[in-house]
Amino acid sequence: MKAGLLTSWQIWALLSAGFAALTAIFAKVGIENINPDFATFIRTIVILIVTAGILAALGEFQPLGSISSRSYLFLVLSGLATGASWLCYFRALKLGKASQVAPIDKMSVLLVAVFGVAFLGERLSAPNWLGVLMIAVGALLVAYRI
Repeated sequence: MKAGLLTSWQIWALLSAGFAALTAIFAKVGIENINPDFATFIRTIVILIVTAGILAALGEFQPLGSISSRSYLFLVLSGLATGASWLCYFRALKLGKASQVAPIDKMSVLLVAVFGVAFLGERLSAPNWLGVLMIAVGALLVAYRI
């Protein structure tokens, strides 16, 4: 991979989407005979170990004192939101079809756009809002069988 690809947010976002798709499929099979909350616990341990390994291999650990209290606060809040999201996602996968749960989960695109505008001062053009709306409508059309 060329160095430019490693610094492209688009490449990382596409990889994220691909891994998120695999997450739904692997999780749906993995939670077949297990409590979804315990499944989330196992998944979290795996993520912790893999991330620690990557940081160690790349020498990217940072001194804890070098991180601002504001960063700690928002990273803790992000971690709590991630944990809540994962618990809800695995519970939804346990109860529903992956092909229906995943699109509803992607309604987060709509919420991120609204929250980004409301809390981060981001601006979206009319075509951007149309795209967000189309994603939301598409997610609903995929999720609900008529």
